[in-house]
Amino acid sequence: MAIRKKSNKNPPLLSHEFVLQNHADIVSCLAMLFLLGLMFEITAKAAIVFVALQYNVTRPATEEQATESASLYSYGFKDLATVFFYMLVAIIIHAIIQEYVLDKINRRMHFSKTKHSKFNESGQLSAFYLLACIWGTFILVSEDYISDPTILWRAYPHNLMTFQMKFFYISQLAYWLHALPELYFQKTKKEDIPRQLVYIGLYLFHIAGAYLLNLNHLGLVLLVLHYFVEFLFHISRLFYFSDEKYQKGFSVWAVLFVLGRLLTLILSVLTVGFGLARAENQKLDFSTGNFNVLAVRIAVLASICITQAFMMWKFINFQLRRWREHSAFQAPPVKRKPVVTKGRSSRKGTENGVNGAVTSNGADSPRNRKEKSS
Repeated sequence: MAIRKKSNKNPPLLSHEFVLQNHADIVSCLAMLFLLGLMFEITAKAAIVFVALQYNVTRPATEEQATESASLYSYGFKDLATVFFYMLVAIIIHAIIQEYVLDKINRRMHFSKTKHSKFNESGQLSAFYLLACIWGTFILVSEDYISDPTILWRAYPHNLMTFQMKFFYISQLAYWLHALPELYFQKTKKEDIPRQLVYIGLYLFHIAGAYLLNLNHLGLVLLVLHYFVEFLFHISRLFYFSDEKYQKGFSVWAVLFVLGRLLTLILSVLTVGFGLARAENQKLDFSTGNFNVLAVRIAVLASICITQAFMMWKFINFQLRRWREHSAFQAPPVKRKPVVTKGRSSRKGTENGVNGAVTSNGADSPRNRKEKSS
């Protein structure tokens, strides 16, 4: 009986929490199996493929660069196992944020079903974008990307990555792959699933493309730029849900969104169209990871330009819809002028007042005067 009372009090939240706790427990047990496998010699070799980064390459030290040897990483098929494990970790973290942060706020704010789903989406994505921006910026500063922009195309192919760089890309792929089962776990509406699949697919396509084509330097810069703009949008939407009068964040986001698209195109054309096009080594070589050929450069630029055009088209439609709703909300009501018709209808309109409304002159109508005289 106690369970029924709780379910009647707030059935959507409780059923949602039950699904989250159920799948989070299963995923946690599965992740623990991989960690426990490291403790035994029989399973350690298989478990370490899932937990630790693979394809470690030790570069010997040189007198000019450093006194110690550098540990770098390349990529291969074993990275799929690592991505799978950290996808499980992303699902667990997603469930923790949902249960201990977002659900508590939802209970206090009493959002509608539509706002509830959008609030959860913006809460999860704003946390991810903030962490990814800080992490990506740290890599950019530590590897001197800001002081030397030519590192984006110089010494291509960038087939060897630092630990931070490779772990960043593994985490990005794991996060966006975890978003696919979350569509079921979060009970996403059917009409929202196509939109979610489109942007999840775009993220996976571009991140995996930069990772496999050894364009990880360019991909990191573009991801940090894009994530910062998206973080502003979702954090502005969170403030909007708490106070609907808050609109300044969306105005700042609109300006930075357009600038972000322009900077993305400029950096892409500068790196792929000019930097790599002038490189000496322009041979397709899978062994060294060199994809600097004309066909690949055209495909990379085409995919980036088409994606930016698609995003701008969605942005313009969004702004036009907001402008129409705002103008319709602030438009003053139009007063209709009385229409004078001939014959019987005009006398009836005169008796009942303007537009059929009874006025004080209705008492002086001929019928009322006849009743008074009688």
